[in-house]
Formats: sequence, structure tokens, C-alpha cells
Amino acid sequence: MTESVTVVRDGISTRVEAFVERRETMKAADRYFYLQPTTGRTNHRVTMADGRDMVQLASYSYLGLIGHPRIEAAAKEAIDTYGTGAGGVRLLTGTTDLHERLEARIAEYCHREDACVYSSGYVTNVAIITGLLGPGDLVLMDKLDHASIVDGCLLSGAKWRTYRHNDMGHLEKLLSQAAGEFNTILVVADSVFSMDGDVMDLPKTKELCERYGARLMVDEAHSVGSLGATGRGIEEHFDMVGSIDLKMGTLSKSIPSVGGYLAASADIVDFQRHMSRPFIFSAALPPAQTAAAIAAFDVIEDEPERVERLHAVTKRYSEGLKAQGWDTMDSTTCVVPVLVGEEGKTMDLTRMLFDRGIFVCPIVHPAVPRGMDRLRTCLMATHTEEDIDQALDAFAEAGSALGLI
Repeated sequence: MTESVTVVRDGISTRVEAFVERRETMKAADRYFYLQPTTGRTNHRVTMADGRDMVQLASYSYLGLIGHPRIEAAAKEAIDTYGTGAGGVRLLTGTTDLHERLEARIAEYCHREDACVYSSGYVTNVAIITGLLGPGDLVLMDKLDHASIVDGCLLSGAKWRTYRHNDMGHLEKLLSQAAGEFNTILVVADSVFSMDGDVMDLPKTKELCERYGARLMVDEAHSVGSLGATGRGIEEHFDMVGSIDLKMGTLSKSIPSVGGYLAASADIVDFQRHMSRPFIFSAALPPAQTAAAIAAFDVIEDEPERVERLHAVTKRYSEGLKAQGWDTMDSTTCVVPVLVGEEGKTMDLTRMLFDRGIFVCPIVHPAVPRGMDRLRTCLMATHTEEDIDQALDAFAEAGSALGLI
């Protein structure tokens, strides 16, 4: 006799099946735009795997440094000298003189005593928060902070609360309520908010931190290379160098490598090298990526015209969209959202832009709240006048055809 087998339907199956159904529905409607393969280097234009040449409006390479000959030469030389891997974690066998040079270069660039490098920007935020905070501490974060900051809070054991986006009155209310209740209060904000393209209120945030005895951490992932006259980020933008306790940045956006970093006082940085689990238990950055990052910081300083060009391109593109009637929200940076408000229309707009040679990314729920569906477009210093003309013409044609403008 064959015994019957009871099939247990669990939560994993339910979630996976719902995802698969949604994915297949999008693909059947030719509305799936994620994991699009490209070939060759990504710059202001990109070649798709099917051979199409498109204007790139979705890359974080704000200064267009991917493929820069000095950076590539540094990476190749590092492979010739050090090989392809570091062979261990930094605390034990994985530290090379390249890693020490990169950390010293970052510290100099950020006007800090020291810096330590992690394997990714995501890991960096998790490492800072879990390394420095725990039970008895409080994190206050902007409602629109990056997911890695939220995850760091969840893993740290510290309590955390959010304040309304860029609402300094709400932040002050939370600070006043928490005063004297916690060992440490850490305020964390993105410098440039990656989905909205607006900038944190650093002057008021710093003032409130000083008034209530809180520490300040800022995620500079999208501001290094893009904000400030020379691209040094949020402190240069507001002329407030030295005002941030914990400066976090990435090496995978304006810096065309991989990894993330914390720049701070020498004692805090060395504490993190010995106490933050992502530093202790993650393999060191490969030599080629480390050398590429060092060279990139040098190039940014030696070619300030790239930052100037990025600001000019952003201005022309943003003003062009607004003149057509698009809502770019409160963006003042090279991250320019185009608010649509409904998922189906957002996907329709994306398809029409793709068909017109514009590579864009649709951002829909749950990445943003329902009703806030949008395209998130990103400018690069290497975009040409022809690129911007093609993009603006495509937005005008598609928007008119869909009744969006």
C-alpha cells in the first residue's frame, strides 16, 4: 500500500509563487525591465546584449570614470604586482600596502584622521551601526534612508525610530523625547536621497545634534563626486567641512570600483577594524579594485571639469523635463526622478523610452510608496548635448502619446 504524502504549503512557497506570477505577467506584457544584460563598458551610452546602442540614464557612474585610462592602468598594474585576490580577511592576512594607501587617500579626501574600507557600501552601513551601537542606544533616521541603514539598526539591537523626510521639527521632537533615556543617540541621514534626488538639511541636522548631544552619521553614497564645487560631497556643498562624526561613502558610484568606507577619527576607525564583524569576517578588496579606487580619487582632483560638466548637464536636463511638464519632485542633484504615480503607466513610459533608445529604470512599489511610482534617471558628466537632446525628445514623444504631459 502506498502511503499518501501531505504537501505542506508554507510561507516561502506562498511568497515565491506570488513573485513568479507577477514576474511572468510583466514579461508577458513586455514590461519587465530588470536584470537587462549589457556588453562592454558602461558610460554615457551603453550597448545592450542584443546589440542596441542606448543613452544610459540609469548609471551611478556620475563622473563617467568607467574606462578612464589612468584608472584601468592602475588596476592592471595591481594585478601584475599582487595577483587577483588578497587571500584573506583584513584583520589577519588580507591587508596589503594598497589597502593602507587607499584608506589614507580616503581620509585625506574626506578631511578625516583615518578611514577603513569594507567590501560594499551596503556592508559599510551595517558595519558602522552594528559595530558602534547596541542595546541601550537609539538611532534616529530619515524616513527615506537607504535600506542598509535600516538593516544595520535591526541587527545592532539598538532601538530605532524614523523622522519624516527632511522634517527638522519632527527630528527635534524625537531628540527632545529621547534626551537622557539612551546611552548614545545617533542621527543618520543620506546626503543625497537615492530615489528622490534631494539633499539632506545638514546645517539644521548638525545644529540639533549638538543641542541634544547626539552623534551624526551621513551616508555619502550619492554625493561624493556629485555635490560641492569639487565633488567632495555634502560638507563642501554647505561649506561645513568637519561637521559629520561618521562619514560613510561607497567606491562603486562616482568611484568606478567596489566597496565602501567609513571616514572618522583615528580611534573610532581603529575600533571598527577590530570590532565590526563585517570587517573582521569579510575578505579584503581585490588588489585591482583597491588600486582603481586610489587612482579614481586622484583623477577627480586632477580633472575638476568633470564635476563642473556634471552640474551643467544636470541643469539642462532637469530644466528641459520641467519645461515639458514633468514632475521631477524636489531633486536638485544629478539623481532626477520623473514622477508618474501609477505602476502601469510607469511601465508603459519605460517601454516607450526603451524603444526610443533610452535606458531608464522604473521604480515601483515596494521600493517606493504606492502612488509614487516613477522613473529614476541619473546624469553623467560624459553625457553629450546629443544624448540630452535624444533623451528629452524621447520623453516629449512618449509623454504626449501616453497623456502624461
